[in-house]
Amino acid sequence: MKLSFWTLPAMPAVLSVTAGYVDTAGFLALHGLFTSHVTGNFVTLGASLVHGTSGATAKILALPVFCATVFGIRILQYGIERRGLPALGTLLTLQLALLTLGGLLATRHGPFPDADALPALMTGMALVIAMAIENGFHRTHFSSAPPSTIMTGTTTQVMLDLADLFHGVSPEAKAALRPRLTSMLDSVVAFALGCGAAALLYLHFRERAFVVPPVLGALTLLLHLSGKTKKKTPA
Repeated sequence: MKLSFWTLPAMPAVLSVTAGYVDTAGFLALHGLFTSHVTGNFVTLGASLVHGTSGATAKILALPVFCATVFGIRILQYGIERRGLPALGTLLTLQLALLTLGGLLATRHGPFPDADALPALMTGMALVIAMAIENGFHRTHFSSAPPSTIMTGTTTQVMLDLADLFHGVSPEAKAALRPRLTSMLDSVVAFALGCGAAALLYLHFRERAFVVPPVLGALTLLLHLSGKTKKKTPA
C-alpha cells in the first residue's frame, strides 16, 4: 500500500505547529519558560537559581497552573457534553482566547527584561494555560494522532519503528507500522516547523512574533467548524 508523503490530518498538524511555535517563542521572550512542555521548566528553574537570572517565579508556577487547567477543562468538558454542547469547539475557542491574550500582553508589554515582573508572568501563564488546554483536548479528541506538544515519546517511537523496519518484520507488521511511523514523522516535522518559524520571526520582530499563535488558533477553529459543516452537508 502506497503512503502519501504527508498523512497527518490538518488539525493535528496545525496543533503541532502551534505547540512548537508557542514553546519556542515563549522560551525566547520569557527567559527560558517552556509553555507546553512544562516539565522542562525544572531544568531551567535550576539554571535560573544557579545563575541568578530572572524567571524562577514563572517556572515554579507553570506546572501547578498547567495541572489545574487540565483538571479544570476536563470537568468543564463533562459539563458541556452533559448539556449537549460542542465540547471541542468550546475548548478551541478558549485556546484561541488565551493565545490572543498572550499575544496582546507580549506585544504591549514586551520586551521583558525581568521575567518575574507581573506583565511577563501574565503573558507566560496565559500561554501556559492555552497550551494546557491543547494538551487536554488533544488527549480526548485526537487520541489516535501523535501528541502535538511533546516530541520525546514520539521521537523514541519513530526510532524504534525505524529499527524494526531495518531489522525486518513480517509483511503484516510492516503494513501496520508504516502508517504510524509516517504520522509520527509528520508530527515531529510540523512541531519543528513551528519552532523554526518562531525563532526566525522572533529574531526579526521580537515580541511582535506573538501575533502568529492567535492566527494558528483561529485556523484550527476554522478547520474544526469546516469539518462539522461538511459532515452536515448531504452527500
